[in-house]
Amino acid sequence: MSSSHAPHGADDAREVNGVDGGRTRYGRPGVALAIMLSAQLMIILDMTVVNIALPHIQASLNFSATSLSWVLNGYTLTSGGLLLLGGRAGDILGRRRMFMAGISVFTLASLAGGLATTPGVLLAARALQGVGGAFAAPAVLALIVTSFPEGRERTRALGIYMGVITGGSSLGLVLGGVITEWLSWRWVLFINVPIGLAVVAVAPRFVAETPRLPGRFDLAGALTATAGVTALVYGFIRAAAEGWTDHLTLAAFGVAAVLLTLFVITETRARQPITPLRLFADVSRAGSFIARLLLIAGMFGVFFFLTQFLQKIMGFSPLRAGVAFLPMTVALFAVSRVAPRLMPLLGAKPLMITGMVPAIASMAWLSRVSPETGYWSGVFGPMLLIGLGLGLVFVPLTTASLAGVPAADSGAASGLVNMLQLVGGALGLGVLVAVYGTASGHAVSPHAVTHGIGAAFGFAALLNLCSLLVIIAMIRTRRLTPAPAPAPRPQEAVAS
Repeated sequence: MSSSHAPHGADDAREVNGVDGGRTRYGRPGVALAIMLSAQLMIILDMTVVNIALPHIQASLNFSATSLSWVLNGYTLTSGGLLLLGGRAGDILGRRRMFMAGISVFTLASLAGGLATTPGVLLAARALQGVGGAFAAPAVLALIVTSFPEGRERTRALGIYMGVITGGSSLGLVLGGVITEWLSWRWVLFINVPIGLAVVAVAPRFVAETPRLPGRFDLAGALTATAGVTALVYGFIRAAAEGWTDHLTLAAFGVAAVLLTLFVITETRARQPITPLRLFADVSRAGSFIARLLLIAGMFGVFFFLTQFLQKIMGFSPLRAGVAFLPMTVALFAVSRVAPRLMPLLGAKPLMITGMVPAIASMAWLSRVSPETGYWSGVFGPMLLIGLGLGLVFVPLTTASLAGVPAADSGAASGLVNMLQLVGGALGLGVLVAVYGTASGHAVSPHAVTHGIGAAFGFAALLNLCSLLVIIAMIRTRRLTPAPAPAPRPQEAVAS
């Protein structure tokens, strides 16, 4: 990374990181990591923090039952579809620069969403939040990957990162309940504003810039990917409301097929694609991508449907519903911190398989919900299993996705990991909403609603079972068990 003529010591550190030594402090890697992960937590929280507030948003802005899911999907689709472009932009323009630009957009969109008075304004703001997150999130993971050498150090850093990702997702449910109950649903968006402003203010002092790499933006790939996935999700949600033979439903699926085919063709011909297909050449890495997509598709519906069940069927207040997710939050965060230490002892693949078992069991358990289901008898147990399972799975699965990726592709690979997480959630929610609508017959009685929710959880269990089979069949363990990390070179120590 550094020039062969660079001076040694502190001056060498400044040149390696491509920053002004007078503005950036180099001895505080922990502070830089904390800043980036604070912003990452804010982005992740917004995927789930609005879940608890959905009934209040629906009543306040007059959303229909089926259009309500777009409050979630408007965010996840734009963020997921543009994450690949965001990852490449970080490679070309500098990752700190993209990180700060993304957080700025995210902060302004949060303010606009909190002030929204119509469904259209809120959905537009949520989509703009997704754009900001798409450019900020890949920079965080890419900076971690390039800053920590492969082995124990990177595994430990990824463990903290995944703790923020997984813990933040479930923490958002608790925080959303507290804010909605004590303040207003609008404050689940307003709270991002002071955090975003603080991150933008301090990041230039502690987060080092990365060198710019020559390259081009694959706008065609980004647009076809985003539009194709959006059409696919719209098809599933439209099917839930109007049926599988509806003309617009079929048209949406047709458009999605054409656009996603064009995306693949574009990526094979582009000089610098946002999704280098060589990332899929490794069987283990490809398997980790597929497994992540299926796992998130199955799990994302938990937040949406369980929130509806707790408030509409069990009569929980937003605060009580948020607190109800605490067992999952605590278990997930605690186990995700232990998982990196277990990888060298048990191996990555056995750890993933072990975690998938309780994850599948939790979905199967929740598929049995009824209007008579109690929290302690039918919800608390699955919550613990979800936290335990996801905490064990995500760290080794992320390690498998990033192992052996060249530094030049780290931004694209990081964007792909984040994209699969968000697009998997949007696709999964679209599919599960369709399953719910078909099973419930669009009736509103408690028995019909719980029957539809149970069917959605049952289908989620099947998706997670498919994820387990992919892990068993495709992911190898030899290269994924972390080896002792070599002592970092001076420039690596500075970057980390």
